[in-house]
Amino acid sequence: MTQYMNVVITPWLFVFLVVISVWSLVWTAIALWKSARNNQVVWFIVMLLLNTMGLLEIIYLAFFQRNKNVAMPGTKAGVSGGNKKLIKQKSKLVKRKKRR
Repeated sequence: MTQYMNVVITPWLFVFLVVISVWSLVWTAIALWKSARNNQVVWFIVMLLLNTMGLLEIIYLAFFQRNKNVAMPGTKAGVSGGNKKLIKQKSKLVKRKKRR
């Protein structure tokens, strides 16, 4: 048992804090990765700055991340918004080759 500033830290409390920290780190890492891949800058910044022990991250992953199986307006199914320009460039190259 360690006492620091009149707070007793028992082994069980220490284990609990480690488990909560790992839990939060895992959910935050997954949510940050997905929001960055989906070009959702606001979500990325909010989750990076706020520590909600994984709650905000779980809400984001469950309800607000883009589903890759559903087509967004102006894109093909399975294509995120960041790849839209690349697909347009490739389709222009294919059209040019067909004209020749």
